[in-house]
Amino acid sequence: ELGLCHLFSFSGLQVVAAWAAVPFPALPGCSLADALSAYQQDVPWKLLSSWREQKGSCCFAQSVVLRGVGKANSSSSPYPAKQPLSALHSCGSSQQVLQHYLHSIFPGAFSTAHVLQQPCSTLPPYPQFFSPLLTKEGFLQDKPSSYPSAAVESVPVLAALQSSPVLQALLRSLHRDLQKLNLRRCLSFFSAGLELEDFQEALEELRTLSQCYETGLGADESEEEADSD
Repeated sequence: ELGLCHLFSFSGLQVVAAWAAVPFPALPGCSLADALSAYQQDVPWKLLSSWREQKGSCCFAQSVVLRGVGKANSSSSPYPAKQPLSALHSCGSSQQVLQHYLHSIFPGAFSTAHVLQQPCSTLPPYPQFFSPLLTKEGFLQDKPSSYPSAAVESVPVLAALQSSPVLQALLRSLHRDLQKLNLRRCLSFFSAGLELEDFQEALEELRTLSQCYETGLGADESEEEADSD
């Protein structure tokens, strides 16, 4: 989508990292506000890349989509609250809850949030690798189901594309690995039309791209990684 590309393509940024929670951690009957209130220090989704996650919550822009958790602010507490339990519980819709959460965890970042009622189907041939603590609808419970052989039919899922400083370390690592490449072993690429000057130019562009994701928080760490190589 052109609008999504524009969201991430500014100040030289051209790469995004993928994050996901499969399933999204939520209790049966739990509202989205309840679920997110349990994660005020760190987000409940993980980086899909094998590269280690950077400490701290920081990103430049992100697009987040959540499926299968539709209730916005109806608390799972058996006692009605006279006042909202939190700022998240005061939001009027699930999309507002998610948007408010993103702004609180990633202040200053440009965030878009979309919430879909339909969960992700996990019917066969989807592999059944889920924990026995999941219900058929993919929600967490305190103890395994009375029917452990029952397949999980659907799960709530959160997926995110994020432009963040973690990409700087990943791109720097890729740049260093390409620098160490023995070009004599890649003659087939050059015989196919690749010029050495073009390769060197692409290598320099990769180094410049990694610098676009640099922040003050990650500068010292990046220098330490460079010194250790």
